[in-house]
Amino acid sequence: MPEGDTLFRTAVTLRRWMAGREVTAATTDVPGLPASRLVGQRVESVDSWGKHLLVRFVSGQVLHTHLRMSGSWHVYGVGDPWRRPARQARVTITCGDRAAVCFNAPVVELLAARAEEVHPALAGLGPDVLADDLDLGEVRRRARQHPSGLAMGELLLDQRVVAGIGNIWRCEALFLEGHNPWSPQSALSDEKLDGVVRTARRIMRVSAGIDPGAAPGGRPDQRWVYRRTGRPCRRCGSLVQSRRQGEQARTAYWCPQCQPAPAAVRSP
Repeated sequence: MPEGDTLFRTAVTLRRWMAGREVTAATTDVPGLPASRLVGQRVESVDSWGKHLLVRFVSGQVLHTHLRMSGSWHVYGVGDPWRRPARQARVTITCGDRAAVCFNAPVVELLAARAEEVHPALAGLGPDVLADDLDLGEVRRRARQHPSGLAMGELLLDQRVVAGIGNIWRCEALFLEGHNPWSPQSALSDEKLDGVVRTARRIMRVSAGIDPGAAPGGRPDQRWVYRRTGRPCRRCGSLVQSRRQGEQARTAYWCPQCQPAPAAVRSP
């Protein structure tokens, strides 16, 4: 599933070619989606919020997509060949000489003005981890509303706590901060919880191209633990372990030496 850094880069690309421009054509295969109503409207902005992408129009309407595991957005010059079959296109928005195509997204919907405020998925989202003004106090408040025994690996994936962190960056951030994925949130002080979120934000902002510099584990061939099961830890040489975790059954990766489980938690 694309994480917040991927959605941020996607929004930047779409914004470059769509923001401020008028929609000259729009098509869709989504039943009930009135794509034709977008023709003649001007795109106000394109934003990401966690793992959600929002194309906003001057009219107040918002095209909301969630890519989940299969979706992606591409931009093409009008008349250029597409890299995916046309049958996979869920919605196409053309602004003059450029066409933005959303392929295979399971969630594509046109929201009325102000509908975000009551949308079942959007209204409950936590602060965007990539935001310049990330409110760590609000993240902490939302986290502490969950049971104290909830594992940190599960907490970081809850988009209602903080939006945008996915499996890659929760594993990398927990490693860099030295916390086991199965550590209960009660084992972390407010300062340490803030530290995990700050670290996830830092490495994700580098990956998204927001901040310059290099982040350890930022490239697939430099990851500390993600998808490195059975390979030596880059820091201590212990073998990286992995196991599915939580209701989402996402695979958590960790180093048992660098990220020991607290005494009160039985090692998974």
